[in-house]
Amino acid sequence: MAVTESVTEETSRGTFEGAPAAHEGILRRQSARESRARTYARALPIVPVRARGLTIEGADGRRYLDCLSGAGTLALGHNHPVVLEAIRKVLDSGAPLSVLDLATPVKDAFITELFRTLPPGLADRARVQFCGPAGTDAVEAAFKLVRAATGRTGILAFTGAYHGMTTGALAASGGAGDVRVARLPFPQDYRCPFGVGGPRGAELSARWTETVLDDPKSGVPLPAGMILEPVQGEGGVIPAPDDWLRRMRRLTADRSIPLIADEIQTGVGRTGAFWAVEHSGVTPDVMVLSKAIGGSLPLAVVVYRDGLDVWEPGAHAGTFRGNQLAMAAGTATLAHVRENALAERAGLLGARMLAQLRRLQDDFTCVGDVRGRGLMIGMELVDPEQEGPTGEAEERAGEARVQGSGDPAAVARGAAVSGREEEARPGPRPAAPELAAAVQRACLERGLIVELGGRHAGVVRLLPPLTITDEQAAAVLDRLADAVAAVARDPAAHGARPRRPEGRKEPDD
Repeated sequence: MAVTESVTEETSRGTFEGAPAAHEGILRRQSARESRARTYARALPIVPVRARGLTIEGADGRRYLDCLSGAGTLALGHNHPVVLEAIRKVLDSGAPLSVLDLATPVKDAFITELFRTLPPGLADRARVQFCGPAGTDAVEAAFKLVRAATGRTGILAFTGAYHGMTTGALAASGGAGDVRVARLPFPQDYRCPFGVGGPRGAELSARWTETVLDDPKSGVPLPAGMILEPVQGEGGVIPAPDDWLRRMRRLTADRSIPLIADEIQTGVGRTGAFWAVEHSGVTPDVMVLSKAIGGSLPLAVVVYRDGLDVWEPGAHAGTFRGNQLAMAAGTATLAHVRENALAERAGLLGARMLAQLRRLQDDFTCVGDVRGRGLMIGMELVDPEQEGPTGEAEERAGEARVQGSGDPAAVARGAAVSGREEEARPGPRPAAPELAAAVQRACLERGLIVELGGRHAGVVRLLPPLTITDEQAAAVLDRLADAVAAVARDPAAHGARPRRPEGRKEPDD
């Protein structure tokens, strides 16, 4: 079920020829020839040449534990045997590799396995649309679908969201510059927009959403759909509360608004359930899927209830939507996760890893919060020298007693709307992206690959494969804890510029 290699096992195939000169040369040529838009290559100056499971070997001969996993694409880790076997089987069969949207045995097997895993209530009445190879195209297709089905145009999305890099998907993401999508507050505990956190913060978020939908003067017409992530990934690894998700389902269903669940990163067992919406028992109208469903190869689909299937032929297409190798690899991955209960294992192991990482909050003031679900884990770095705000909103959250149910004016005052007094809570310390980047560099020095995310790139993210062993998980946590300790002791030595006192300028300012 899991990768059996030891984290201390040495490669038997030797070091990549020409290292480290080849390693440096490849990096130098990449910098000179590739776009300035490259991202991971800037923070992770490695040249992978071999990989298996959790482990990557670089051209310089170093070995790394990979907790990036292709941004969550590699549910089974690198080069899992069942994935390689599925790909070889197609290659050896002489089957066509690209067939547009024609039916093939490989495609039929993929759809059958995919439908076997879908949430109850969707599989028996689902339709699937194969899109271009990236998740962002699935998001675009979902928007086109709900607009065609409802005759409406607007989309509701949430602060902190990330749905892709094409125009429509970016417009629904948290970093949009040209806003064409209505934004709603996503519930958070650590950085609650209402200053209260917990169930009360989630309740305020839900009430705000309900007000926007029902207030004829909200400025937001009835939308074509609502899109949300069950766990915000790029937003900082923020799980949506289950009660809040159920509330969003009721709000949208009562108003005939299709609910779109973006499971591109959360799907295929990542959060401890096969699909993250299953934690709350929610059945969305539309699911957008990519990353792990292709078994490490490019594949994206939209799955939706049949009542929305109003498209004319050719309404959405893509040249590479018939990628047979990806479908074969995806079928093998979906089946292996299901048959070996890897989602359940991800839930158990992830809970243990979260519990151990939360001890770092007691040891280091620069660790502000540790959160996640399953093997989707985030650790937020904060400035230990700056206190969090204790402003008027937070004070009133502790003082106000508001009768009734969610008066928007009370929300604006930061008041608690439960009809009882809420305990005031100080705000969190400011995010520390420089410390997070320093921890990422320190991890790389220790042979651990991690990603950054969050509103200010202050969250260190772990996305290990579902096949990670207990031994490997312990090694990951040891290396991460050692990196945090090293940065906390001497931030400047790891490239984090120390914060100077307010009002003090340096000579070169």
